[in-house]
Amino acid sequence: MTTRPIAVVGASAAGLAAAEALRRFGWTGPLTLIGDEPHLPYDRPPLSKQLLHGTWEPERLLLRTAGQLDPLGLDLRLGTRATGLDAATRTLTLDGGERLTCAGVIIATGVAARALPGAEHLAGVHTLRTLDDALALRDRLTGPERRLVIVGNGVLGCEAAAVARELGHEVTLVGRDPVPMARALGAEVGTLLAEEHRAHGVRLLTADVDGFDTAASAGAEAAQVTAVRLTDGTRIPADSVLLAIGSDPAVQWLDDPALDTVDGLRCDAYCAAAPGIYAAGDVARWDHPVHGRPLRFEHRTNATEQGMAAARNLLAELAAETVPAEPSDPAADGAPAPQRRPFAPVPYFWSDQYDIKIQAYGLTADADRAETIVLDHGARRTVTLYGRDGTATGIVATGLPPRQVRALRAVIATPLPWEEARERVGAAITPG
Repeated sequence: MTTRPIAVVGASAAGLAAAEALRRFGWTGPLTLIGDEPHLPYDRPPLSKQLLHGTWEPERLLLRTAGQLDPLGLDLRLGTRATGLDAATRTLTLDGGERLTCAGVIIATGVAARALPGAEHLAGVHTLRTLDDALALRDRLTGPERRLVIVGNGVLGCEAAAVARELGHEVTLVGRDPVPMARALGAEVGTLLAEEHRAHGVRLLTADVDGFDTAASAGAEAAQVTAVRLTDGTRIPADSVLLAIGSDPAVQWLDDPALDTVDGLRCDAYCAAAPGIYAAGDVARWDHPVHGRPLRFEHRTNATEQGMAAARNLLAELAAETVPAEPSDPAADGAPAPQRRPFAPVPYFWSDQYDIKIQAYGLTADADRAETIVLDHGARRTVTLYGRDGTATGIVATGLPPRQVRALRAVIATPLPWEEARERVGAAITPG
């Protein structure tokens, strides 16, 4: 048995799924899970919804308790950051200077929230990526300050706006796109969301941010934000500001020239970035075998599925290596050896805003054609088909029951000619 571990970098949903899959598929050797946050692996989607609202506490976000992790036999390194990787030797460098030479590495470091120049040290200006971020913003929203400006009208900004309005705050949502979530969902669904947010009292503005006004705060080290300045000179009074302007893959620590880190860690169809080096989750940009091009998804379902796929494919690669006893022998306990398989999921994401559930399958961004069927405008029940170059690539449903949503997933699982997909959508949403 080798003494070299498999290391999973990123104690995230993807990282935890990878670690659990490694054990399930037969790895009995050392297994190290490295996370830069001090918290046990937790679920991120509730950060901008239930946790921010206050209906959930942090313990409910845990993906596994400490007791549930014990059977995995992990070398758990929380509050530890990976600072380098030598891909040829599969050697990780950690922030304390320790070097860890591994049998294999799975990278699941996710993404980091973007900020704006000048916002880094201002009191009242927040990002929302980590549990600590969410708790800090929640503390602000439970105080007497009632004016929240959200910069960025994508998924995160819209979800936070809905929560803040439900809590009774005055909310201004500022975005570059003319309607919310336009890049992901297009103009028609974005217009529906705009109507919903306005109906709940959110002020929507299309603008760029130029900077912030501040004031000294007695007894505080940092200046307090008092307003957001737009490029047209408008000033929006603010007690708190949320920057929801997107994220960047957490690849800065990967400085090995053998690794392609343009827009995430570039991988093949098996999620491999180099021999023995795999990636999963928000950080991975891999060759999707169905869509025929490299894709990267920042979606919760993809994180879990890709973590499992990366684990399976890494073990299959190790099993094929000629170094004696490099992996544990999955066949020793009667389990079949895993086989490398391309990772070909049907992309999926969801968003909850007010009483609307938005569910999307396939590829909706960068479509050159979209058609929306409004089933019930008052109830916000719609289906939108998206396509490119004559092929249907994605579908979005709002307010539909689970049975119909499952039928729509089947329509888009494999790209179809537009008219054929359109007919199948019609059949899926026809009563009876």
